[in-house]
Amino acid sequence: MRAKHLLAAILALSLAAYGCAQGKEEPAPAPQAEALTWTTTASGTQLFEPGSVLLMKPSDASFNRVSLTGEKFQSVDGFGLAITQASCYNLLKMSQADRTAFLRELFDRETGMGSSLIRVCIGGSDFSMDEFTWCDEPGIEHFAVHPLDEQYLFPILDEIFAINPDVQIIASPWSAPLWMKVGEDGKTPHSQWYAGHLGEAYYEVYAEYFVRWIREMERRGYPIMAVTLQNEPLHRGNSMSTYMSWQEQSNFVKRGIGPAFAAAGLKTKVLLYDHNYNYDDNGPQQDYPLHIFEDTEASRYVHGSAWHNYGGMLDGVHARFPDKEIYFTEASIGSWNYRFGDCLINDFRDIFLGTLGRWGKGVTLWNLMLDYQGKPFRPRGCSTCYGAVSIDATDYSLSSVVRNSHYYDVAHCSKVLQPGAVRIGTSGYSAAGLHYQLYRNPDGSYAALILNEGNAEAQLNFVTDRYSVACRVPARAVQSVTWQE
Repeated sequence: MRAKHLLAAILALSLAAYGCAQGKEEPAPAPQAEALTWTTTASGTQLFEPGSVLLMKPSDASFNRVSLTGEKFQSVDGFGLAITQASCYNLLKMSQADRTAFLRELFDRETGMGSSLIRVCIGGSDFSMDEFTWCDEPGIEHFAVHPLDEQYLFPILDEIFAINPDVQIIASPWSAPLWMKVGEDGKTPHSQWYAGHLGEAYYEVYAEYFVRWIREMERRGYPIMAVTLQNEPLHRGNSMSTYMSWQEQSNFVKRGIGPAFAAAGLKTKVLLYDHNYNYDDNGPQQDYPLHIFEDTEASRYVHGSAWHNYGGMLDGVHARFPDKEIYFTEASIGSWNYRFGDCLINDFRDIFLGTLGRWGKGVTLWNLMLDYQGKPFRPRGCSTCYGAVSIDATDYSLSSVVRNSHYYDVAHCSKVLQPGAVRIGTSGYSAAGLHYQLYRNPDGSYAALILNEGNAEAQLNFVTDRYSVACRVPARAVQSVTWQE
């Protein structure tokens, strides 16, 4: 037997030598698995900088361990920016090649950030080319696509959906048609685009307006995942606005939107409120959407609530109504608050991790693109706002695009969290100024969002059943991480 083994060994060595002599190589070992990272620092020294981390065995995680608890929370729809007419105007000024490259940067799942959620206006807004709705002549029979959306909005949506057909839309009106608006007495016609109320006599016809708008958008290939019923309903002063108390919105749901959507068989979600955490410090309107959730007749028609961050903090909504969804739909940066590093860190903590940690399903921010002067905007609108990106109006070139903090906040979440990702529980290492969340994507991969507010590098080690991932996050930085289990 020993002789046979010896002969076999000699034969194997001879064959190996023969293979080398013939120029044949042994198969290379399988590459070691890696986690992919993207990092942005408040100082700007790293801007969505790609990197990687070797995946090790769980037993190798000897420091700052973060382990899975087995808990599962909400699924996430996505992250993105508002495709306002102002944004479309600037995008359409770019060359086709530059515009395509930029939109791929935002929406392409493979080569770009993979943004999967956008917000559009139902009619005009403070960042449109004029004040308008799709039915500006009295009578719903005059409903028709407005030429300004034909000119600006649809060409950009066509390009976006050609890049990523899975993008989802949240839509919001800034004003009802003028002929549906009344004054404070509830009777006198209101002839201004700003302020006024939706007349009770128009609840059904305005609901039909929503149905027709959604059907036309979907006919054109733009599926509407959700609508809010009024942008900032407690704000009378915008260039286009309609005041709508929670009592009025509740009645509109029960007598208009709810029955109309049910009769039309629409799957579009209805989101309430769409305004500030602090209810604009209007005492009688405190807990605005929660009052409507408490009304069983209205509540059966609505799916959740939408929020802005221009005052207060989002707290307690999920605890009281765990069956209702939460979305964050608007935040702006501008001359009043903008410093890249501070906005990057604060907004990632409060808007993104803050919303997601409170059971939020998605985030959209305001104005994808404005020029260096914050244009175009409407009179009575925001003249000091910045876009998520700014572009030079003298040449509209891709090279002139300045990516502001909101761009990077959206990029960090969109790149690693796929639509349908589920937030999962963790326990273990914590440190002052260190925030993190862990998700499981539909394809089985893991994704982590990490924020280090501290002035020194932070280290932590995510440990799953199969791997440990040792992350090093620079001082005052955001980092996204993903790996395949």
